Amino acid sequence: MELNSKQRKDLEKYAHNLQPVVIVGGAGVTDGVIKMVDNSLTSHELIKIKFNEYKDEKKQLTDDICNKCDATLVRIIGNIAIIYRQAEKIEDRKFKLS
Repeated sequence: MELNSKQRKDLEKYAHNLQPVVIVGGAGVTDGVIKMVDNSLTSHELIKIKFNEYKDEKKQLTDDICNKCDATLVRIIGNIAIIYRQAEKIEDRKFKLS
């Protein structure tokens, strides 16, 4: 899903008070991390991923996570990536994007 600048800004506002639900540590982006991201996106649509390790590769790793989970990168701020995947059913969508 492509986001325009207004949608990105809105999602950043929604994500402001969220805590990271996935942490990338010494093991890197494993199948377990991908599964956790996928499950979290199914439940919440919008999540934060914190990079405790691999900080220099966070953009590439986030792009890889987004590709595998069919998600969209909203923004990377410091060592935290905000990603979004819209719920399939309209009634399950938590965020109204204009």
